[in-house]
Amino acid sequence: MDYDIAIIGAGTSGLAFARSLSGTGLKIAIIEKMPEAKLKNPDYDGREFAITHLSHKILNDLDIWHRIEESEISLIKNAKVLNGDSNYALHFSHTEAGEENLGFMTSNHWIRKAAYESVKKAGKIKFITGTEVVGIETNSNGGTLTLSNKKKITAGLIVAADSRFSKTRDMMNIETSKLDFKRTCVVCKMDYEGAEQDTAMECFHYGRTLAVLPLTNKRCSVVMTIDTDKADDILSLSPEELAQDIEERIDSHLGKMTLKTKLYSYPLIGVYANKFYGQRYALLGDTAVGMHPVTAHGFNMGLRGAHTLANEIKAAQAQGLDIGSISVLNAYHDKHRKFTRPLYLGTNALVKLYTNESKPAKLLRHGLLKLGNRLKPAKHIITNLLTETGDKAA
Repeated sequence: MDYDIAIIGAGTSGLAFARSLSGTGLKIAIIEKMPEAKLKNPDYDGREFAITHLSHKILNDLDIWHRIEESEISLIKNAKVLNGDSNYALHFSHTEAGEENLGFMTSNHWIRKAAYESVKKAGKIKFITGTEVVGIETNSNGGTLTLSNKKKITAGLIVAADSRFSKTRDMMNIETSKLDFKRTCVVCKMDYEGAEQDTAMECFHYGRTLAVLPLTNKRCSVVMTIDTDKADDILSLSPEELAQDIEERIDSHLGKMTLKTKLYSYPLIGVYANKFYGQRYALLGDTAVGMHPVTAHGFNMGLRGAHTLANEIKAAQAQGLDIGSISVLNAYHDKHRKFTRPLYLGTNALVKLYTNESKPAKLLRHGLLKLGNRLKPAKHIITNLLTETGDKAA
């Protein structure tokens, strides 16, 4: 075999997984279609991630977090969920969680840059860039990848972290449950002139969902979701019109706002693989579970999966077992599914309810927010689930 493990995709999940296995003596390759120069300095893509406490710990342990400039990291100390035209909010506070903050905010491209730097510093991990996988075959001994540059490589285990639209997952005939929300997510950064904020707002307005997430230096991430056939209603606005629209939708809570980036749009499609592995093949990140962004758990779920799979492999290696065996991959599948399945289904149900504008649904939406504030034990469980404040050693 050319490698013990071949990883398809150099996103954060793939890089974190590789970095978790550095020092094990395993021979690892990462295949990425982008040139390495883009891994070294990724382009900004509009996505700002809310980082849970568990993810923060994992990124610290992998020598990634400290590589992000402090000026690019903000703290979320409070969160509010609003429904329709009401000013009533379900409120989450860091004091209730017993932490200094509920979570952290930083840009996807800064995380990817830091993860790449950490992997490069660790050494002994081969990057094969500027090419993509066009063919895959596996048997009981290992797998063979055919690349677009006509080369072939072999590995004892192949790990796919190549997006929720993975081609290799299809080649391996792993079925997925897909849910097209028929909505588009539009994201951007905006500056504001009001007081500095540390509160994340999720506003389930009628016809549109709006999230305003705190960044540093009076800047925020704005995330808008709307029916895909109405996405042009947002994308066609001038910067001034968009700023005024957001100001009005949050009742001028942040004062005057100014658009600071272009608009980035993404289709909202949920994906859940029926199995997270095949013969000598495992799924990671969005390739395993592609989440709707409303609960901000997609990135964290991918990182957690990388952590789980790496731990199963290290445990098998320590016992002298075959790291690509069905038993190892099934153990990863069981653990990751136990955590991800309830969140995936719960998130989809939440989205379905809070985008339903029938009169009964509107009443239920508002009632659930009030119930959430009043039922303290349930609220505590939700807080721990979404922030992973009680799961730092997972």
